[in-house]
Amino acid sequence: MAENRDKATDQMKLWKESRGSQKPDALTTGAGIPVGDKLNEQTAGPRGPLLVQDVVFTDEMAHFDRERIPERVVHAKGAGAFGYFEVTHDITRYCKAKVFEHVGKTTPIAIRFSTVAGESGSADTVRDPRGFAVKFYTEEGNWDLTGNNTPIFFIRDALLFPSFIHSQKRNPKTHLKDPDMVWDFWSLRPESLHQVSFLFSDRGLPDGYRHMNGYGSHTFKLINAEGNPVYCKFHYKTDQGIKNLKPEDADRMAATDPDYSIRDLYNAIAYNNFPSWTFYIQVMTFEQAEKFPWNPFDLTKGRLFSYPDTHRHRLGANYLQLPVNCPFRARVANYQRDGPMCMFDNQGGAPNYYPNSFSAPDTQPRFIESKFQVSPDVARYNSSDDDNVTQVRTFYTQVLNEEERQRLCENMAGHLKGAQLFIQKRSVQNLLAVHPDYGNRVQALLDKYNAEGKKAQYSARVQSRWTFCPGGLLEDVKQPLGHRRAPFPLECIHCCRPQFRFLTHINQ
Repeated sequence: MAENRDKATDQMKLWKESRGSQKPDALTTGAGIPVGDKLNEQTAGPRGPLLVQDVVFTDEMAHFDRERIPERVVHAKGAGAFGYFEVTHDITRYCKAKVFEHVGKTTPIAIRFSTVAGESGSADTVRDPRGFAVKFYTEEGNWDLTGNNTPIFFIRDALLFPSFIHSQKRNPKTHLKDPDMVWDFWSLRPESLHQVSFLFSDRGLPDGYRHMNGYGSHTFKLINAEGNPVYCKFHYKTDQGIKNLKPEDADRMAATDPDYSIRDLYNAIAYNNFPSWTFYIQVMTFEQAEKFPWNPFDLTKGRLFSYPDTHRHRLGANYLQLPVNCPFRARVANYQRDGPMCMFDNQGGAPNYYPNSFSAPDTQPRFIESKFQVSPDVARYNSSDDDNVTQVRTFYTQVLNEEERQRLCENMAGHLKGAQLFIQKRSVQNLLAVHPDYGNRVQALLDKYNAEGKKAQYSARVQSRWTFCPGGLLEDVKQPLGHRRAPFPLECIHCCRPQFRFLTHINQ
């Protein structure tokens, strides 16, 4: 095994080799003070108490106590890499942003892939959407394009997002994943049908991060140099080809290599097998959007506030000063000052208020937002009764082949069987609205699972009634057996305790 180690496993060995003949650096505290002994703390005698003056110990422990920032609520576990974006086609007729200004232009990027519902220590190969977030370091500031490996989502209304995520996380009472919570929410919100169908298809188990597509998800607005806007969606298509895991392989790797996707990405880059994606735009005019049968802004809510706010909670108000977040190709000049993790010169002696008379940063009118008209009435509109089935029907009948449809139904029923029967029934009704074959297949599989479950439950219930009695004989069978209290008038002839009733052990 030692000779077959990959580069991820050999990371420390390779790091040592990269140092060549360099001597080890001098060990220091966080303040740069050299450390003479890192193995033994200061005590009053060999068995005495610790001394508060031991700054080597307190420096180490104080940092250790604080070295974990709060975990992300969603997308907690992921893998990141740096790369570049290169323009291959001219789209300046749609967008005036410098990142697209000419063919051949390159822009440095950072990309983060992730699972969604699992915690930081969860397995990479679980059935779950995958996060696909790209940060473009442009001359006009950072552009964050946050998306997933699916072009659709579970909900339309951002108000439902906390409840949706709660349903996918752990039951706060049991601290266990709860299929009742998952399917109760999904079945009550039929707009989730499209995403749920995608999730339980083959693409719900991508083979690592390199073999999946990415989608910006939301509808964005592009504006050209003349001020003419269009709506746009962004798509990243993997150049490695789509590749998915079989459920049995994903389950096996969840136990044997839970960090499979991270390891795969690390090794691919380490062996100079750099993954790539081709970036596409999908454009729609305002007039086309008005007449389009489906709402092109289905997903376009919530993230502008929630994602940056999450970083402010986890990292502090100055989270953009961290190297990976820093807009290093643009000069930050504003009126924000102080706060936790303010790591630089706090913008020196420049005024911290606006307007001012002292030649401090000023607005740039050419970057003012484009004007657009809004005239509808303000209200809380119900979007749950939009067309929730037509696109799902197309996915089921035209996108998937017969084998893929069968695997979808098997995967879905295998998970849905854990929910209560009334939730199963409601879920199947939603599937029947998509296509009779879809609902009937899932129902047939559920009938099979439920019948098997009843049989197993009966056997477990009978056996769970046993305890042991000193006499160990039942009057009706006259042989040593364990037995337990049950509401039947059979008494143990050796115990003869009338308050106890026993049930014979019958194998069905």
